[in-house]
Amino acid sequence: MHSDEIRKKYLKFFKENGHEIIQSASIIPENDPSVLFTTAGMHPLVPYLMGENHPQGKRLANYQKCIRTGDIESVGDQWHLTFFEMLGNWSLGDYFKKEAIEMSYDFLTNKKWLGIDKNKISVSVFAGDKDAPRDNESYETWKGLGVSEEKIYFFPKKCNWWGLNNGPCGPDSEMFIELEQKECLPLGKELEINCNPGCSCGKFVEIWNNVFMQYNKTEQGLYLPLTQKNVDTGMGLDRVAAILQGKKSAFESDLLKPIYDKVIELSNEDLIEKNTRSARIITDHIRAATMILGDKKGISPSNVDQGYVLRRLIRRSIRHARLLGIDESFCVQVSESVIKRFEKIYPELKENSTRILNELDEEEKKFKEVLGKGMNLLQKEVCMLKGDKTFPVQTAFDLYQSYGFPIEMTEEILVEKGLQIDLKEFQKRIFDHQELSRKGAEQKFKGGLADSGLETTKLHTATHLLAQALREIVNKEIQQKGSNITSERLRFDFNSEKIDAEKLKQVEDWVNTAIQKKLKVKMEIMSVDEAKNQGAQGVFDAKYGEKVKVYTVFDEATNKIYSKEICGGPHVENLSELGKFKILKEESVAAGIRRIKAVLEQQ
Repeated sequence: MHSDEIRKKYLKFFKENGHEIIQSASIIPENDPSVLFTTAGMHPLVPYLMGENHPQGKRLANYQKCIRTGDIESVGDQWHLTFFEMLGNWSLGDYFKKEAIEMSYDFLTNKKWLGIDKNKISVSVFAGDKDAPRDNESYETWKGLGVSEEKIYFFPKKCNWWGLNNGPCGPDSEMFIELEQKECLPLGKELEINCNPGCSCGKFVEIWNNVFMQYNKTEQGLYLPLTQKNVDTGMGLDRVAAILQGKKSAFESDLLKPIYDKVIELSNEDLIEKNTRSARIITDHIRAATMILGDKKGISPSNVDQGYVLRRLIRRSIRHARLLGIDESFCVQVSESVIKRFEKIYPELKENSTRILNELDEEEKKFKEVLGKGMNLLQKEVCMLKGDKTFPVQTAFDLYQSYGFPIEMTEEILVEKGLQIDLKEFQKRIFDHQELSRKGAEQKFKGGLADSGLETTKLHTATHLLAQALREIVNKEIQQKGSNITSERLRFDFNSEKIDAEKLKQVEDWVNTAIQKKLKVKMEIMSVDEAKNQGAQGVFDAKYGEKVKVYTVFDEATNKIYSKEICGGPHVENLSELGKFKILKEESVAAGIRRIKAVLEQQ
């Protein structure tokens, strides 16, 4: 079954089951400071999972572009990917566990839909602990559908629970396909062990997860029942397509094979067999990089945030291209195969193809220069060893930090010269560095996904005012290119040249004047066409459904409109709630993209 058919069947199935189909959102999250990328279809729906009314109703479904970098070191095996497409369906306070599980099983096994052999399906449910009881409802539902007890596994929170530090959370129930391969063996023994979905041997492949948001975790660590119980599900299209097509890895499905074949075509034939992992990494990373660059929000390679991840994906690809004997520039050629494969599903790739290819080509040239400098420094350090066979870990770490010089490349060169390095100590340095970075990021992004409190709501409204002020004072063509809001500040990215101090002050004054007038904010639900005809701003049209929320800031006395935007909310009802608006900083984040950071002060 071709991946295009799987997408269509999925949407048709849930349409027939009362779900409205919504569009794939941007791969860059909007107003979510807890993640750099959209990692699941639920991210654009956070306000509605928190209780906002969605204009399309309580049952939704879609396919969504996703990026996950937490398992980047695992990419290269059969199934791990940084970019993937998630098929998802949601219940916003409507159906719950029983109906969600029944629909999942029907879609997977019914011959009208995917027709997967029921005997190949295993499932897992939450085992229960001191915070929440065992998920007997899911267990009984699976049994009622005919899944044998031997194929229902109970796992703890680390496997079968979704949630962040605080906020909505709950147990989940995962579905696995059991592949036909030998059971994994205990180390040093010949007897087979009882392999299960919790094992990493590759026999069980997770394809779908149903999350049941039924608790709210408080700051005190209490798990309180939610008034609105939601269902949030996700099925990985890449994995399902590969399994239905009888393939042994995601890289053999129709989604990735044309890209993988291009990598093989560019590689040295003698090096391919022993470097399959490298070919897979390049395939995955260049696809992910192409999707990031093709997004309308204009991310470019850099040393911070999404740009840093993008740079890492490209440079890691270049490192592995070397192992395949690819000496000439290759990123553009591989990316062209990505664009060709996905342009019908994601037309923004073709629309932004010139930018995508130029950015990739420029980054590849930069890194080749970096590699040259790193190689020179490494050679100098080797010469200074004077007979010592152990290369200093600190030098390897400096090469990694300062030049982006991969440790694998350092190790490879050292082996060629008969030298060695303490890789355990190097990994410890990396781990310590990542821990510091993580702690810094946690501080930087304090607030998080579940933070929809009053301060965040105020800043959300202030962001709309800022956008309109920029259009009124700087350039009417200004559009939002990204937004990140915590409970302390707002961050707004937009297309523009540098703005001088005088103009910035005028923008700040425009917002504060609107606040001082105590203007009202009203919300209306209308079609996209109606919203556009009324002059509503809405940059990322692809994510909007047939009905949208439009927030209007207006003067009740004169009916003058100050701002009208398509947005999921939430917002204040009167600008008098905001306080004083203050711009902290205006800076460049990419070519032609500026960023403003601002706060609201108490008056």
